[in-house]
Amino acid sequence: MAQQFVRTKLGADRVVLFVKPTCPYCSIATDVLSKYKLKPGHLECVDISGRSDMDSVQDYFLELTGARTVPRVFIGEECVGGGTDVAALHDSGKLERMLQSIGALQ
Repeated sequence: MAQQFVRTKLGADRVVLFVKPTCPYCSIATDVLSKYKLKPGHLECVDISGRSDMDSVQDYFLELTGARTVPRVFIGEECVGGGTDVAALHDSGKLERMLQSIGALQ
């Protein structure tokens, strides 16, 4: 169930953040991505905090990405990590190239 939930959110041309509202690293990831002009419908923030299967979702993150923490940020089908990882990709210029490569930028 958790695996199916996560998989249905991901897409080759989408940026998906799995977040919790009280998480400071989630805010970092959201703030960094807000600097880019993404095409409508290509960015989704998914709040997992109210889900009855939240632990299962995070267990699946561990299986899929090597970590069960939030945010889990996916660019296309690839997990690029969490908040500080996204900030580092932005600082290095790699994030923009990744967003271009999946066709998510306007």
